[in-house]
Amino acid sequence: MSKIDRVSIPLTLETEQNWKLVRPADGFTRYSRDVMWLEWNEEGHFKDRHSDPEVGRSLLMSPFNESFTWQTSDIVEILEQEDNYIKFKTKNSTYELWKI
Repeated sequence: MSKIDRVSIPLTLETEQNWKLVRPADGFTRYSRDVMWLEWNEEGHFKDRHSDPEVGRSLLMSPFNESFTWQTSDIVEILEQEDNYIKFKTKNSTYELWKI
């Protein structure tokens, strides 16, 4: 294959880890550089992104492309929230998220 025919696939490697997500039920853990909270419309399509959690939003962990680290289902209840920490329940699981 010549250089002209090669396909270049962009790959984002995150070495900086500022956030830690844990699902206590099974110990599932993920790390990422950044997080955002996604809001959905009534049809379940993307509506907006936010920097703060709220009931009805889901967590998306960076990188923010098709290779994202993890996305939760919608938050149904915020169980505990402090500076740099939140414990929340989604439609499927309970999670704890720390800024590290």
